[in-house]
Amino acid sequence: MKPRETKRQDMIRRETSRDTGRWNTVAIVGVGLIGGSIGLALRQRRMAGKVVGVGRNADRLKRAEEVGAVDVTTQDLAEGARQAELVVVCTPVERIVDTVLAAASECREGTLITDAGSTKRLITRALQGKLPAGVRFVGSHPIAGSEKSGAEHARADLFEGRVAVVTPTRSSVEGDVQQTADLWSGLGASVYLMSPAAHDRALATTSHAPHVIAAAMARSTGRGDWPLTGGGWKDTTRIAGGDPELWTQILLDNRENVLASLGRFEKSFSAFRAAVERSDRRRLARLLLEAKRHRDAVGN
Repeated sequence: MKPRETKRQDMIRRETSRDTGRWNTVAIVGVGLIGGSIGLALRQRRMAGKVVGVGRNADRLKRAEEVGAVDVTTQDLAEGARQAELVVVCTPVERIVDTVLAAASECREGTLITDAGSTKRLITRALQGKLPAGVRFVGSHPIAGSEKSGAEHARADLFEGRVAVVTPTRSSVEGDVQQTADLWSGLGASVYLMSPAAHDRALATTSHAPHVIAAAMARSTGRGDWPLTGGGWKDTTRIAGGDPELWTQILLDNRENVLASLGRFEKSFSAFRAAVERSDRRRLARLLLEAKRHRDAVGN
């Protein structure tokens, strides 16, 4: 099934195999919150005979091993890649392309590589036609996580009831797309197929622009008001506690879509501001009702 490109964000619900994937060896490059949670879930669900954690920081790798996210660790990407049938790259987005290319050069023929990056279009474009014969890449993005980071916060149930997006291109092999979908389905997620471009447009609105808005609200709250912050402020600004460097990469990687989404937000915000300035009770109530309906439709 190929992704269709339309003017709207086009999502196709993926039917995954009843017998979800099982691999002899899975290498996870970057065993922080997401990579660690993948490892915990793979081991708990017995979807992998061995999980290899690959990273640059020995202390972080040790932590991942201590919490049970991986069976063994290595700081040698080539060593980890050579062992694996499946490689999952969970590095920051700006390192994904280089990491995939470096791993692919060491992988055995038939190895599948995927990632967990929050942006997809530039990554898939940069990798197109660059991998060795017999090694293939299918992009993906589990929409799960937290403002916390590190394997010590990893959870085996992190992906249960969440959505994972798989982003094949026109050159993707159907079996590879199915394997990637089965990975996330096996970890408990509902899987959707989208083109990389459609994914980035959608995530700008549902994830990336909200991070900017939360950060702006947190930044605009003066120190003197901090003792009075309640649940509303804390719920709204929670994601502003995310890694600033990571989010700088994501926002700039998806710059055009983020700007478009912020433009739509500014238009909506202006409507609320105008209603308050004019003491327009009817207009303000209508705007709040529309917002409530949208929020209630999404659910928890």
